[in-house]
Amino acid sequence: MADLPARVLFGAAYYHEYQPAYGSQPQPDEQLKTDLDLMAEAHFTVIRVGESVWSTWEPTSGRFELDWLQPVLDGAHERGISVILGTPTYAVPPWLARQYPEITGERATGRRIGWGARQEADFTHPAFRFHAERVIRRIAARYADHPAVIGFQVDNEPGLHLFHNHGVFQRFVDHLREKYGDVETLNREWGLVYWSHRLSTWADLWTPDGNAQPQYDVAWREFQARQVTEFIGWQADLVREYARPDQFVTTCISYTRDGVEDDELTDRLDIASGNPYYDMQDGLLLPDPTPDHHEQKWKTTGVWSMYRTADWMYSSRQAPFLVTETNANSIGFAWDNRPGYDGQWRQTAWAHIGRGARMIEYWQWQTLRFGAETYWGGVLPHSGRPGRTYAEIARLGAELETAGPLVAGIEPDADITMVYSLPSKWLMQKHPPLATADGEPDSAAYHRIFDPFYRGAFDAGRQVRLVHARRLHDPRGEQEGVAPEEAVRHHPVLVVPALYIADDTTLDWLAAYARAGGHLVLGPRTGYADHEARARQEPAPGRLSEAAGVTYDEFSNLAGEILVHDVPGSPLRLPENATATYWADGLTVIDAEVLAAYDHPHFGRWPAVTTRRHGEGRVTYVGTVPGRDFARALAAWLVPAAGSGWQDLPESVTATTGTARDGRRVHIVHNWSWQPARVPAPVDLTDVLDGTPVPAGAALELGPWDVRVLVSSGA
Repeated sequence: MADLPARVLFGAAYYHEYQPAYGSQPQPDEQLKTDLDLMAEAHFTVIRVGESVWSTWEPTSGRFELDWLQPVLDGAHERGISVILGTPTYAVPPWLARQYPEITGERATGRRIGWGARQEADFTHPAFRFHAERVIRRIAARYADHPAVIGFQVDNEPGLHLFHNHGVFQRFVDHLREKYGDVETLNREWGLVYWSHRLSTWADLWTPDGNAQPQYDVAWREFQARQVTEFIGWQADLVREYARPDQFVTTCISYTRDGVEDDELTDRLDIASGNPYYDMQDGLLLPDPTPDHHEQKWKTTGVWSMYRTADWMYSSRQAPFLVTETNANSIGFAWDNRPGYDGQWRQTAWAHIGRGARMIEYWQWQTLRFGAETYWGGVLPHSGRPGRTYAEIARLGAELETAGPLVAGIEPDADITMVYSLPSKWLMQKHPPLATADGEPDSAAYHRIFDPFYRGAFDAGRQVRLVHARRLHDPRGEQEGVAPEEAVRHHPVLVVPALYIADDTTLDWLAAYARAGGHLVLGPRTGYADHEARARQEPAPGRLSEAAGVTYDEFSNLAGEILVHDVPGSPLRLPENATATYWADGLTVIDAEVLAAYDHPHFGRWPAVTTRRHGEGRVTYVGTVPGRDFARALAAWLVPAAGSGWQDLPESVTATTGTARDGRRVHIVHNWSWQPARVPAPVDLTDVLDGTPVPAGAALELGPWDVRVLVSSGA
């Protein structure tokens, strides 16, 4: 794939076909010219088109209408605006649903999804594939050579449903037969002697609807994600038959979708792309008022969680990514209207660019006058007239034009690396180790454990890199594995909470990483189960007990927060209000130094945090989920000085840093508050946007909801 354009792509999803021509509304050709002129004035360089309207491309079976997009592409090209062309396979036309009712997806065996929304079709069904391939080929053949088209987006936010259709289940059985060979092996590996589940033949395998066996659930979720990966890869291969060498192929990922395994999915694509949505207004306020127990879903709340999503997108390929959709105005439905405060569009865009974004594309250009997303705000309001949102976005467009190639494809810095495990997350969604406040299973348990470690690092001003457990040995997925010594150079501090499902090789590699000089930080539930989600027979934490110098065979949920204190002489200094939450491992010290303990008559018998030298490195065990102040202190101890060089920042100010493609250092400093702020520059800097020099030690001025983009020549 040829390199992307030199500067950060900037624009919006554009649906000229949604514009009605009735009453006093402008005619379509007049509206198109007006829209494209406004985009050019706002410094747009890209639009996304075509992915939502299969019934427009193919009104009835085999009758294609392809010419309607030509004026959009021609007009964009005339104004220097590039185009990403989408395939429309996520929104099935009514004629296809009517003629082939067997393609209807099933949420549970025999329970069909009702039509009238999107993504209702079983995309594995041969009838669907036939028609999908036909429309993909017609669109790609028609427009791949258009000079405006720089890339393709196949499908849209895949993985919404886990399909239980007969054909899907039968392929699941075939997959198990290929993987395990015979039913006796499956019986043994899954422990199907339990509750009389032993199979005598593959025909005995039950459908997943009533399943309660964790081993089955792990295999089922992995298989479902594989179906999505295969589907997107299939589309990508079709498009590549028509695409030019300089055109990329991607899909836009909603990262919390149940059917998505983003690191494997993006192996089939040229670049990762994601759709980060977040609460604006006070949802971006620092200090962060969001409660610790707030569940982050498809739309996040809190600056830290927005950064975590950006780092998640970077982790898919350990490379820069595209933002294919994000907040243009109020994001949500008719009951949730909170457009940003002045300045917040700049802040969020520069935050993503600082973590590796090579495109910022808003959803969408104009707020819809009809449909389920009538109040999902666009760059333009319902009236179609430019307002405050347009002005804010145009201001940002001018800044990106000024910044030019410098900020495109920044490699973000990382003080701490965290290991992310989708299989562990999937298992904890159905078999969680935590409960909600009312005692019900907490399907968000994985992130309840994982997120506090990330949030603590963010609160401490430390930057984080996420690495999928599958890529742990090889962060870029380019070879069999990376020696632990090499990993230490890239990831000197490796935090591993909630890695419940882990094979022997992964745990042995983690121990070797610490032996080679890395600081390995283990959190609750890590190493407890093997690759089949079977509890390990060796003392917890599995094969890491010797390296950690601790073991445990007892653990407990915590009904409430428990105060935690550091012990005399401990290098980990905790504030008086440090707390443990959710969980406590009953750690027995074999050969480790105790750093912190619980203030509790029962749990006080066990340490909360231990550490031990292991070879050239160290293993620290955190036996609980740290509360906010505890987690912040832990991150500050793990990395005593932030790699960014920015120190003693006000609570409302963040600084992120990275390396531009030309080797220069980029510093992006935010003030997430109504109150102005001043911070001293750590090195000689130059403002990228206005050329103002900022000498080392000089005060950098930040207004309310402000962001400054700066550059220095060296590290």
